[in-house]
Parts: sequence; C-alpha cells; structure tokens
Amino acid sequence: MSKPLGPYSPVVRAGDFIIVSGQGGMADGKVVEGGVAAETTQTMKNVAMQLESMGASLTDIVKTTCFLTDMENFAVFNEAYSEALGNHRPSRSTVAVAGLPAGFLVEVEAWAYKPQ
Repeated sequence: MSKPLGPYSPVVRAGDFIIVSGQGGMADGKVVEGGVAAETTQTMKNVAMQLESMGASLTDIVKTTCFLTDMENFAVFNEAYSEALGNHRPSRSTVAVAGLPAGFLVEVEAWAYKPQ
C-alpha cells in the first residue's frame, strides 16, 4: 500500500464501521498511467486493500463518495467502478472538484459496515 499523502490515517474502524480515506490511482508510489479507467481500477484496488487490512471487503461497503476532476469522465469512471464492485451497489455521491492530490483524476472514499 502506498504511504498516505498527508497527515491522516488511510483507514480507521469506528465501532462496526470501517472508513477508508480518499484513495487515488497510485501504485508503487506513483499515479498509474492510462487515464480515468486505469486510475479508477487502481483506486478500487487500493480501497479493497485498505478494507482487507481491517478484515473487510468491497462487498461490505455501504457508502462511497467519489471525486472527479472532470464530469466528462463520468461514464468511463462508472464502467471501471462498476466492474470493481460487481453486482454490489452501495449508496454513492459523485462530486466534481477543481483538483485532487498528486494530480489524480479520481478519488474514492468508502464507508463499510463490518460488525466486529
């Protein structure tokens, strides 16, 4: 897992909830190449790794907040996001932002419910 880009915890447990801080498409310390589709795929892998570190998985996600630097990428993002989650459909908000850390095009925050 990549080191956090700031002074925060990448994942925390709060009772039966696991909160994953915003993840981007970073692997081996750098942003993956290939645009929004590649970044989203890596982002979701990073979310999965954070959840796994707490004994949870993508199917435990109940809510995501997704950030895109350009809503023109919404359809491409949706395709890669849906592929990562399979048939699981958590609640979601998607927000356009002016910019993201490390030059990411995509960032995803996730809340999972996994009773202890």
